[in-house]
Amino acid sequence: MAKRGFRVGGVSYRLSLTPGIFIGSYVPCADNSGAKLVRVIGVVGSHAKTRLRRIPGAAVGDMVVVSVREGKPELRKQKLRAIVIRQRRPYRRPDGTWICFEDNAVVIVSPEGDPKGTEIRGPVAKEAAERWPRIAGLATMIV
Repeated sequence: MAKRGFRVGGVSYRLSLTPGIFIGSYVPCADNSGAKLVRVIGVVGSHAKTRLRRIPGAAVGDMVVVSVREGKPELRKQKLRAIVIRQRRPYRRPDGTWICFEDNAVVIVSPEGDPKGTEIRGPVAKEAAERWPRIAGLATMIV
């Protein structure tokens, strides 16, 4: 049965975005931390968003747990945190525009959200820049 009435709860500033990166996805890394290609092995905070047996997905601005597959030997085979800054799947912004990027990309960060690299290659989505100010400071272009 449909829910009626005014619903209270949730975060007002965080809109639901269409997920474009799922567990098991191989995603290129867009910073100079030393990682080239990473595999998504978890989505931070996804236990509240998913259903039984559904594969958790991440959208722009979400934090994911990754394993480095290609890159510097000291980074490989480690579990790290990353932020999704671009996704190919189109998603809708509150003003009604639809946006999608040419590729998927993540930025390696610490568990607190501080970027490991010192520069970010390519554009960064506005949703990720608003949610993670340190990433916005490194970005050369925010779309």
